[in-house]
Amino acid sequence: MMNPTLPVHEIMNRIRKIIHIDMDAFYASVEQRDNPELKGKPVIVGGSPDSRGVVATCSYEARKFGIHSAMASSKAYKLCPYAVFLKPEFEKYKSVSSKIRKIFHEYTDLIEPLSLDEAFLDVTESRAHMGSASLIAREVLRKIYKETGELTASAGVSFNKFLAKAASDYNKPNGITIVTPGQSTDFIEKLPVRKFFGVGRVTEKRMHAFGIKTGFDLKKVQREQLVKWFGKAGSYFYNIAHGKDNRPVNPARIRKSIGKEITLETDINDKVQMLKVLTQLACNVERLLKKNNCKAMIITLKVKYFDFKSVSRSISVAEPLASADIIMKYVAHLLKSTKAGIKKVRLLGISVSGLISESTSEPPEQMILPFENMKQPCNSRLKVSNFRRYGKRAPGL
Repeated sequence: MMNPTLPVHEIMNRIRKIIHIDMDAFYASVEQRDNPELKGKPVIVGGSPDSRGVVATCSYEARKFGIHSAMASSKAYKLCPYAVFLKPEFEKYKSVSSKIRKIFHEYTDLIEPLSLDEAFLDVTESRAHMGSASLIAREVLRKIYKETGELTASAGVSFNKFLAKAASDYNKPNGITIVTPGQSTDFIEKLPVRKFFGVGRVTEKRMHAFGIKTGFDLKKVQREQLVKWFGKAGSYFYNIAHGKDNRPVNPARIRKSIGKEITLETDINDKVQMLKVLTQLACNVERLLKKNNCKAMIITLKVKYFDFKSVSRSISVAEPLASADIIMKYVAHLLKSTKAGIKKVRLLGISVSGLISESTSEPPEQMILPFENMKQPCNSRLKVSNFRRYGKRAPGL
């Protein structure tokens, strides 16, 4: 706790200065930059509209139709049948992301990437612009625009990670929002709970059932009650509702889990076929474990049935593992404890956790969504960019 007898300027100097940068509709914006014909058009990057793929991201023109990331591509097509559907080119996005990260390093080395298109920056000790985090954020956005071919980003500036991230989403696209200690209470109280980091659609629905729709509502609930309703996450929700988030910006953040999953082209009930798909997933998990120089102690199988109901089965192992063959021995056992085969399956996934790894400065990989069936050999990457545009085209393109 800060010593209240310290001079005001010393107290203020101890307040952290956190910036959260979030690129605007990143994949779609890169595609529009590289193809001027797409500017002003609803662009969807992700799975084919006539498959069971999903939307990775979409342009703001597409969002006007209610389309959003993780939505089924088939539903997106129904909402906007003349949208342009494109396959993602992740290597291109990674290249742009690398340029953006170099800009960040001009101001601080305390950078925590969350994905290819967003990161936290701790500029508490930065001397740029006389230590003004808001001026640094504005300059970062200008440089991104200039050096990436007019791509835009939004920024949130505050004294902790929760508020900075929430602020970056407040004035999109191409906006900046600053939340000072004096403004934080009002900002949090007016914030819809869906905007709280860690509150997904399921948790939002549960909170609404308890009468919690805004930060103001959340603040009125005691910690003990939130823990009763939401488990360990209850304490986290209580703290952020009161503006408390002491998490540091961690440039060497260790991944907590590694996983791959795929939505199948058609529902299946053949266990032999399921095991073939799972074997490919295990091979990709093995590749990621080796790439991150780590082994795992926990294996989790995810199964989503034809009726969209999901189950997961986990097992802890005695020795750390990184081999696809060993992963599959456990996965095959876990599969028997599900209704797979009795009920048709639409999605399969494998993840590993309890990772034992050396600290690394490598940025975490953004999960590459499985847009196609996997037919590659065990040591190959999933190819998600075999062709650029699907058959459905926007008029005039």
